[in-house]
Amino acid sequence: MPHATDPLLTREIAEAMRAAHRAGAGTWSGSLDLGRRVDTVALGDAHWVWRGRAHAWPGTLKDRTLYVPDGDDWAAVSRFGRSLIKLVPTGWGPPTFEIDGIKMLVSARISPIEDARQKVALVAPRGKVVLDTCGGLGYFAACCLEAGVAQIRSFEKNEDVLWLRTLNPWSPDPDATETAGRLQLTHADISQAIVGIADASVDAVLHDPPRFGIAGELYSQVFYDHLARVLRRGGRLFHYTGAPNRLTSGRDVPREVARRLSASGLKTELALDGVLAVKR
Repeated sequence: MPHATDPLLTREIAEAMRAAHRAGAGTWSGSLDLGRRVDTVALGDAHWVWRGRAHAWPGTLKDRTLYVPDGDDWAAVSRFGRSLIKLVPTGWGPPTFEIDGIKMLVSARISPIEDARQKVALVAPRGKVVLDTCGGLGYFAACCLEAGVAQIRSFEKNEDVLWLRTLNPWSPDPDATETAGRLQLTHADISQAIVGIADASVDAVLHDPPRFGIAGELYSQVFYDHLARVLRRGGRLFHYTGAPNRLTSGRDVPREVARRLSASGLKTELALDGVLAVKR
């Protein structure tokens, strides 16, 4: 799953580069990989040069959109298959993503990576085998690798999300030397794949499913029973829930989830924006 090495452009960055060029500057310094590195870009009338490669100046760009080179033009990092999926820039560097306009990761008050880091810390992954049920952009996996996980088994159902990962510099690459083979990323539906995972074979679980209305099977008692089955005794599970529908319907999803996990034999408590559970 090789990662692309093209620049990622936003309207704000393109405008800053154009302003520098209009002011007579021959170079502009900034990040074209979402804050991973700061580079110096050589500015010309017809093109600009980044990391030894020339790129055409873009035309009109939209807000809240990332662009990659597409021949002599620029294309938005989005796809429309069964749904519209889009990589969305944030003020933190690490991007979030949207499916049909629904933001899938928090980013208003905290960086998506820092949010993932806080949640991963709850399961203390160092030296453990971790199951990551819904891999998304891979931020849980990145934080587990950072924390010294022994192995993380990550599943992602949506092929378009896997495509976004190849363009996102913050998504960990399973084939990169620095992961040392510790990240196993599988394109599969965890609601089906979990049947083949052995009993008591993982030390911790990170479960960050889409909303109930999109993936109700990942909130079912049957699925929670499987999570409890594959978890070793004393193992921890963090289930992200957020608080959907609380204001409109009064529904308390975190407590509903906690009750089902308790029925699966796990000891639960509310933590952060979800439920932390331990295998008895």
